[in-house]
Amino acid sequence: MVDFFRPEERRRRFRASNTLPESYPVPTRSISNGEFDPLPQTRAQREVEARLETLAEENAPRLGQGRRDFLRSGSGMAAAFLAMNGVFGSLFRVDPAEASEPERAEERSRALASQFVFDDQVHFVHEDFDSDWMLDYGRYASKHWNPGMLDEVGLELDRYRFDNFIKEVFLDSDTKVCLVSSAPTTGDVRGLLVSNDQMAATRELVNRLAGSRRMLCHAVFTPGQDGWLEEVDRAIEVLKPDAFKGYTVGNPFHPQNLPYRLDDEALMYPFYEKVVASGITRICIHKGLLPRDYLTSLDGIWQYAKVDDVGRAAKDWPQIEFVIYHAGLRPYLAEPDIELAEFEKDGRIAWVSDLARIPEEYDVTNVHGEIGSAFANSCITNPRFCAAMMGTLIKGMGVDHVVWGTDSVWYGSPQWQIEALRRLEMPADLEERFGFAPLGSADGAVKRAILGENGARLYGLDPADTRDRVGEDHIAAMKREYHARGVGRSNATYGYVVDG
Repeated sequence: MVDFFRPEERRRRFRASNTLPESYPVPTRSISNGEFDPLPQTRAQREVEARLETLAEENAPRLGQGRRDFLRSGSGMAAAFLAMNGVFGSLFRVDPAEASEPERAEERSRALASQFVFDDQVHFVHEDFDSDWMLDYGRYASKHWNPGMLDEVGLELDRYRFDNFIKEVFLDSDTKVCLVSSAPTTGDVRGLLVSNDQMAATRELVNRLAGSRRMLCHAVFTPGQDGWLEEVDRAIEVLKPDAFKGYTVGNPFHPQNLPYRLDDEALMYPFYEKVVASGITRICIHKGLLPRDYLTSLDGIWQYAKVDDVGRAAKDWPQIEFVIYHAGLRPYLAEPDIELAEFEKDGRIAWVSDLARIPEEYDVTNVHGEIGSAFANSCITNPRFCAAMMGTLIKGMGVDHVVWGTDSVWYGSPQWQIEALRRLEMPADLEERFGFAPLGSADGAVKRAILGENGARLYGLDPADTRDRVGEDHIAAMKREYHARGVGRSNATYGYVVDG
């Protein structure tokens, strides 16, 4: 996460955790991870809230639950998608009985709990998260499983709310393996960002705590900054990341910010030579997802967020897997209905369609579209647009090149996003007009591929073997005890929202 907000802009935005009703199982307004402007709440989203409240009022008393407990349950999650269907049309597959009969919701949850989910983009929660009781997990793990781990990471466990991250990602969702990420820093890591060393230390900590390979990590690279190639060498030799992460827009507020193109031979190709020689050949690149006022706030820089530099770089370096984060989705410039209307008119989604055309246009197979934040925000603002985005990526890149990512924990537990993809259906008219393939059932081939199999293949994991290993590790034991105590998801979110 990199914060593109200026101080005066930040004052007009609010922490989602302090603004949204904590008990809603699916967010009911656009949430930003700090890299783009969130939209004001739409009329449709307010209607979703009203319908969800009605469903809670109808079902909670009958089930002997309070409103809050109902909305934190599997039936509450189902009610949220019923409410969305009532507003946006039948875009999510949900049986009304799931909302009124808890055993039906639980049966579905148990049937899908072992599904292999690989999250290609996760982050620690922001520094001011105030759920201190979760720190006991780290203390317990240090006492019983890894006595040295607090010494290795020190106060960072508290500072970056590592333990809440474990709760949200591994205990409150079906995520089995994740890749922890960060962004270019201004040099001050006291805020939201974690350094390359901290990511590597956390990967080691989590995997030793779990007794299995639960976490992978990035190393961020910053082309053009002083000593950047030396830092790449150090990362390769010392940290051994699973992938590198870069922002072609750079860091707009860094005094030495230098935006770059992936196909810049003088600047980038020496870097590619290093990663190929190292065997760490996965490069994840932030594209799109800019502030809504990027034409003025990022004057002269925003064009580096486009995907027009990906094809040639991928063609020249077939040994490297280029993973394009957020699928290159340009930020919403207006109400999502307008974005959808533009797609309905010509079948194009700004920058996403450009990315989807690269495999055919350049005859390459080493470009992947990661959907973190792009999926999260589109599925709650206009799920038909979300379905169009997924159809565009799958048709152009192939279902085996669409990678699951959630940008959690900025959006809270990733479970609501997992459920949204499991339930999302392709409208029949989009299939007919644009040649999109059906998305299929929650455990069908398409969704299995996107939720986990593609990421596993990309990072050299065997889904079945990994699922079996993590199913018997220490975190799995923690999860069983956690659910036996009936704690449940908090439904909290941690990004930014705007008033209105």
